[in-house]
Amino acid sequence: MAGLIIDRLRKMWQTPGGRGFIMLAIMSAALGFALNAHTNIVTNYFEQILHLSGPQFGYITAIREVGGFILIFLSAVLYRISLQKVTAGALVILAVGYGFFGVSTSFLTVIPWVIITSLGFHTVLQTQYFLGMSLTTEAKSGSVLGRMAAYGQAGTFAALVIVFLVFHFHLFSFKATFVLLGVVAFVGAIAIFRFPHLHEGAERRVAPKRDRIVWRRAYRYYYLLNLLDGARQQVFFSFGLWVLVNRYNLTVSEISLVLLAVTFASMMSSSYVGRMIDRHGERRILSAINIAYVVALAGYALAGNVVLACVFYLIYAFITPFSPIAASTYLRKIAVPEEVAPSLAMGVTLLHSTAIVVPVAAGFILNYVGYRVPFFIACGFAVITFFITLRLDPVAQRIAGRVAFDDARLAAVAAGTMGAGQSDQDLTAAGDAAEATAVLMAMDGGAGEAAAGQAAIHSIIDRTGSRDDPTHDEGDTQ
Repeated sequence: MAGLIIDRLRKMWQTPGGRGFIMLAIMSAALGFALNAHTNIVTNYFEQILHLSGPQFGYITAIREVGGFILIFLSAVLYRISLQKVTAGALVILAVGYGFFGVSTSFLTVIPWVIITSLGFHTVLQTQYFLGMSLTTEAKSGSVLGRMAAYGQAGTFAALVIVFLVFHFHLFSFKATFVLLGVVAFVGAIAIFRFPHLHEGAERRVAPKRDRIVWRRAYRYYYLLNLLDGARQQVFFSFGLWVLVNRYNLTVSEISLVLLAVTFASMMSSSYVGRMIDRHGERRILSAINIAYVVALAGYALAGNVVLACVFYLIYAFITPFSPIAASTYLRKIAVPEEVAPSLAMGVTLLHSTAIVVPVAAGFILNYVGYRVPFFIACGFAVITFFITLRLDPVAQRIAGRVAFDDARLAAVAAGTMGAGQSDQDLTAAGDAAEATAVLMAMDGGAGEAAAGQAAIHSIIDRTGSRDDPTHDEGDTQ
């Protein structure tokens, strides 16, 4: 069995797409290990070592989200640097932040390390989706992102097992554990540094072009999804574990068991959910997810004992990773390629813009009326998001440049340029040529679509490329 796996990995490594898949999988596992192990222990660290109060948890969350809020400006400054190098650099920053996290002794002294780690992991949160979608075609984006989520959950599962053992048997201190997480994050940086330049699984000689900052009215539903998800997410992220620790007195090892259950379920189902997004579309999946959010958040607020609280925590934590996957695949379907990466960055910035206000406000509310009200407010955000998802229609909501991009491909098929044995190659060439068309469309607001489309078609006929989709599994027909 091990020999077959090694042989398959060796064959994958021989292709650019296969190498990229392996590199991103390693990075995802390393990030999952470091990020979620930190999440697992940091609440207890704040409570037991730094002795933070309930409102201070809200303040520290707001500070932690500064990195996400300024991400769009960082992306604009770094737009000439390839995303794989940006990702590697962000992981190095994350490693430094985690390594020194344990030296803090109070609320004020932990703030610098909170900001540093924030800059690192928020950058990776948006770049990993773009790198993952570059591995395959649009039709399989959800499946690939689901697989990467599964690898991330595998890293998380390993981290939680180790954290449980470490704190149950008192093997390491908080400080030593934070250093270990920094080392793992650095391994992720090494793994992703040589990630190839890809577009739909095909290697390019140079990094794909991307704009500095993108703000389009046509992407408004993507922006709203992120804004509302951020508001809901920050309430639970700030106080979800705090309730289990403060109200129900769960220890680090007990929190680890709760998170292990979530992680195992996510690891087993992430690929399946990704395929469901591809099959049923973002509108149906996101609608169902937001209904589940309402149930989980209301149940968590009303739970009268630790068992029910853990059940509703498990439900919420299980479905949370799928919202950004579906939002990202929706964006890819309506945007031109060079606008996807900066638009993802804009989405992350909007998602975390709420984190500057929501946790602080929720902290005040929690301090005066108890912890239940903030979770009911989060339910309200999920209800609004549900009605937004009902308006999603990726085909009708494509921008003019994306319509030209797609029409160039269809016209190439109609012209007979996709003959036997070269359809994948020509499809890649179609994408490359149509990207130039999309740039023109974006510049002139849609004028000259027919001429631009014809130019793209002629470019397709004249060009060929190579393509290898590393995500195809002959044993998986779903």
